[in-house]
Amino acid sequence: MNLRIFLFALLLAVSSCGPTRNLAYFSDLKEQTTYSEEIKNITVSKIQPNDLLSITVSSESPESDMQFNRGMLAANDSKLEGYLVNEDGYVNFPVIGRVLLAGLTKQEAREKLANELQKYLKAPVVSIRNMNFKVTVIGEVNRPSTFTVPAEKISILEALGMAGDMTPFGKRENVIVMREEAGTRTITRLDLNKKEVLNSPYFYLHQNDVVYVEPDKMKQVQASTNTRTLAIITSLTSLAIVIATRLF
Repeated sequence: MNLRIFLFALLLAVSSCGPTRNLAYFSDLKEQTTYSEEIKNITVSKIQPNDLLSITVSSESPESDMQFNRGMLAANDSKLEGYLVNEDGYVNFPVIGRVLLAGLTKQEAREKLANELQKYLKAPVVSIRNMNFKVTVIGEVNRPSTFTVPAEKISILEALGMAGDMTPFGKRENVIVMREEAGTRTITRLDLNKKEVLNSPYFYLHQNDVVYVEPDKMKQVQASTNTRTLAIITSLTSLAIVIATRLF
């Protein structure tokens, strides 16, 4: 009986070596409490190079509209038809020619194109939609991938949900969001254990954002290619069992 108790204690000591992790989102919210506040952190994304845009034109002359609603193939291997924003930020639009749209919001781009089209159409109305709005979720999630978002609006929680949520090894208190806009790359860390992340400008993701969930130390140890430490631990455990057997 004493041997069994010793082995159980040894197993408990080994298993308790790893740090505990808070697996709950917004764990600082009190139970049975309704939390509400005005949403102020929704930012309007801007058109970027390599965006594929659906641009449609309507006016009081439907027959004349047709010449402006001829999309262009984004690439030879693409099945989507739209207007590709080139590396310099321009699209080639029928009749008008090259139009600089990068750096503009969709509303600003609609107004700019509508002003240009007034030379050819009466009361033109322009509609613009991003056809390749995508975000990438990698790291300690169950289904890492790049996701296309038809609605052009997604929160970090929705993106994690599309990726199958974090694994138990994912560091919820230290999620990285990488963003590139206007030639600048920013990297920020979010603590999803705290409700204050709801007010972060990175809570709602932008086009081409990358979400990276870091693994905790226990996962890093498991994934290490250096098996020497594991071998030492195994040997010491075996030695302890042998000694315990002889003593008891």
